[in-house]
Amino acid sequence: MYPRFIALLVVATLVPSAAHAAALDGASLSWPWALPFVGILLTIAVAPLVIPRFWHRHYGKFAFVWAALTLAPLAALHGVDTALAALVHALLADYLGFIAILFALYVVAGGILVAGTLRGTPLTNAVMLAFGTLIASIVGTTGAAMVLIRPLLRANAARLHNVHVVVFFMFLVGNIGGALSPLGDPPLFIGFLNGVRFFWPTTNLWQPTAFVAAFVLALFVVVDLWFYRTDRRVMPVGEPGENAPFRVRGIVNLLLLAVIVGAVIVSALWSPGVTFAIYGTTLALQDLARDAVLILTALASLWLTPDEHREANGFSWEPIVEVAILFAGIFVCAIPVLAMLSAGRDGSFAWLLGAVTAADGGPHVVAYFWLTGLLSAMLDNAPTYLVFQLAGGNATDLMGPLSGALAAISMGAVYMGALTYIGNAPNFMIYAIATERGIKMPSFFGYMAWSIVVLMPVFAVVAYLFVAGH
Repeated sequence: MYPRFIALLVVATLVPSAAHAAALDGASLSWPWALPFVGILLTIAVAPLVIPRFWHRHYGKFAFVWAALTLAPLAALHGVDTALAALVHALLADYLGFIAILFALYVVAGGILVAGTLRGTPLTNAVMLAFGTLIASIVGTTGAAMVLIRPLLRANAARLHNVHVVVFFMFLVGNIGGALSPLGDPPLFIGFLNGVRFFWPTTNLWQPTAFVAAFVLALFVVVDLWFYRTDRRVMPVGEPGENAPFRVRGIVNLLLLAVIVGAVIVSALWSPGVTFAIYGTTLALQDLARDAVLILTALASLWLTPDEHREANGFSWEPIVEVAILFAGIFVCAIPVLAMLSAGRDGSFAWLLGAVTAADGGPHVVAYFWLTGLLSAMLDNAPTYLVFQLAGGNATDLMGPLSGALAAISMGAVYMGALTYIGNAPNFMIYAIATERGIKMPSFFGYMAWSIVVLMPVFAVVAYLFVAGH
């Protein structure tokens, strides 16, 4: 689609290991370097409202332009080697793993057909959201969301008001439910890779997570009951009719889902010590093997699943293509932002690290909670978690005397990924699938209005009850 960009990437990946590929020095960058990142976020937020048809035809070009506005100044001012090394690192070290697991889960979950009569009553919806929240820490927020979103949309297709169902689904299944294990959400997996014990989130975060999930689910029931009664004044909803037997088809995809989970776990536990350097970016064998297994698993799902199952699910490639292109642009535009954050107290965002340090030099855990969370909503929660974890100290200290800081970072990154469409990978995927199914989803800012009204008061209570005491 974009020949020059593709050619540049191909050349970069074919160049042998280059020790001369200079690393981008975040300390040398000032705040204007964040403007392309702000620009792509505003474009994603505003363009679908102002020029919806043009946007859906040309969103890839928008992403490409903002990425070029990031890379071209980097090449001009810091050298082509530095810009190319930064691009290769963003795409191979960060984006590749991100899109591989997203692609595998999207394809495999798309082959699981939950057939039968499901009607979007408050009880049915509450059960599905509760079930998705419970399994999100086992199969991941992306896995749980991709398995359940289509049955949920079918169940509520007859509802006049169904937007709120998808919004709360994002809150609970796409984000909050993944807080209890490294499999649940990418930031916790990064923590696991950096030395945090596998069951640390389970033993330390179950109480606040149960509180948040129960509170948000209770709010959903109240809202859904109100809309349900409104709908019934106009047309019958959830009335008994011809019942089709409940069954799950495409069972082989459940096994493939287990393969995906297993590949992620093994890649974290297996460390053969073999690495490959591509233009200054070091790639570990276990990570490359994991991504290969994920892609092969997706291809196996396409081969083993009857086409009629995907057709009945309304499966199409557009949602994953849109997410892949837009997030590629976001990852590239975030290069200087993350570099400035990683520079710590020497970078332009040093004031952020100062804000999370108490007067005695220790961590200000409430500030960690809010700053990690609010930045996660805009930068994607995984890289934000990593930056703040590195700022907080090593894993041993964070699980010991600084456990309050680690809990605050973890909760902020996972919970507040729900604040925007781009805060966590499943959010935009759910949005794209729902929009494709004809649901009039809120705009970027409209969704933020929902999240601020519903979630921010809950997070304030969490900060008071579970964070401030540490």
